[in-house]
Amino acid sequence: MKLLAVRRLLRIQRVVIRYQLDEMLFELPLPFWLRALSCLLPWRWLPRKPLGLSRGARLRLALEDLGPIFIKFGQLLSTRRDLLPPDIADELARLQDQVPPFPEEQAIALIERQLGAPVSELFARFDSQPLASASVAQVHAAQLKSGEQVVVKVVRPGLKPVIRQDLAWLFLIARIAEKASADARRLRPVEVVSDYEKTIYDELDLLREAANASQLRRNFDGSPLLYVPQVYWDLCRHQVLVMERIYGIPVTDLATLADQRTDMKLLAERGVEIFFTQVFRDSFFHADMHPGNIFVSTRTPWSPQYIAIDCGIIGSLTDEDQDYLARNLIAFFKRDYRKVAQLHIDSGWVPADTKVNEFEAAIRTVCEPIFEKPLKDISFGQLLLRLFQTARRFNMEVQPQLVLLQKTLLNIEGLGRQLYPDLDLWSTAQPFLERWMRERISPLHLLRNLQQQAEQVPHLSQIARDTLERLQQPVQVQTTASRDHWPLRLLGAALIGAGAMQGLAPLLATWPAWLMVGGGLYLILRR
Repeated sequence: MKLLAVRRLLRIQRVVIRYQLDEMLFELPLPFWLRALSCLLPWRWLPRKPLGLSRGARLRLALEDLGPIFIKFGQLLSTRRDLLPPDIADELARLQDQVPPFPEEQAIALIERQLGAPVSELFARFDSQPLASASVAQVHAAQLKSGEQVVVKVVRPGLKPVIRQDLAWLFLIARIAEKASADARRLRPVEVVSDYEKTIYDELDLLREAANASQLRRNFDGSPLLYVPQVYWDLCRHQVLVMERIYGIPVTDLATLADQRTDMKLLAERGVEIFFTQVFRDSFFHADMHPGNIFVSTRTPWSPQYIAIDCGIIGSLTDEDQDYLARNLIAFFKRDYRKVAQLHIDSGWVPADTKVNEFEAAIRTVCEPIFEKPLKDISFGQLLLRLFQTARRFNMEVQPQLVLLQKTLLNIEGLGRQLYPDLDLWSTAQPFLERWMRERISPLHLLRNLQQQAEQVPHLSQIARDTLERLQQPVQVQTTASRDHWPLRLLGAALIGAGAMQGLAPLLATWPAWLMVGGGLYLILRR
């Protein structure tokens, strides 16, 4: 085992002991052999002073102590409210991604190595002091030779070996937990770690983020709702991203927004409209819309425009998911619980043998108390969360794209209520959803679908032709084989003829004739 792995394991062990996370583990219904193992841990023999912290706070502090990779994991874990107890999810949501910057010499060296030229040749000005620093990358201000103000995002050096090692230990812990506890299996720890592995490696590739930002910018080109900074592709590499510097007001700076007389009601409603436009019109939504990634333009406060940065995490839905989600949401707010239950079964989100009546009753039990409140007081995101929790009791498969959607909706709704407490999310979303559903069944949309299907016909016919050719190959091989064996069969026929000419009387002296006939028959009949 490598020295780094051993040192990392000892570090994890110290943090587990310091925050008494082993107490959380042994509170679970574990097999007797694992409970017996707790007696062999030497630190459990000593008296331990209670920390006076909740289990969620202890877990959050432990992840912060373990460093950037575990902090990022905790942030991702906090979005899985469909799997976690509420007290732990709430604590993990408080994880801050404020990491000390790495030395400026390392940042400059990495930029020059990636771009193949000195910083002084690449930029008219480069600020060595970073603007911001996070777990995966940090950002520096700069100015291009052509005069544009930009930011340069640089991935932290030496992250991959640490990430690989941390992921290896996380997978090991997850597998042990799945084998040891039924409750742990319900939380699907290996699946959670796998999601994290994909997310963290995607965030290390800044070309992916640049591509996401370009697509999102194109989707909202000229829109008064959202502005996405321009990417300078000539200066982008896997570990370096250069994009337009924006000057906006942080969306949480309510005092400054009020000072410039921003229309807060319209700002909150536009946040909801942006979310539904990304999800249903584009099927391409920014899935990391926490307040640190959202700003408000200072140009038109009476018609406020959002500015979005950090497009490392993007979600998308299939046409089927879009359709079922829209129908679910409309049915929800019409309190048509039967339709909600049936849609979940039809979409495959819950098993096909689920009893509709029982599922409908469970959904009604969750939703009716919520709908007794005024509509503006109903949390749309919490309603979706409660639905997923209810469906989980009916063996609903966790849908990764829906988890990202739920996380984004919770962020958007929380932000909207912060900007304008009386935000009625449903009255903002309902016209959009109903218009989108009408467009789905409009003649123009159906014609567009027919055109797309027609474009697939040549491809499908080629597939069919290739399949038929493969099916015919054995026959052709056999035919070819038959042609290849014709000389032997001709020889066999000659032997039979020669034997017959010598006479086939049943006498011992005629055995050569019989031998020739037998050999000839063999050559003719063999495959």
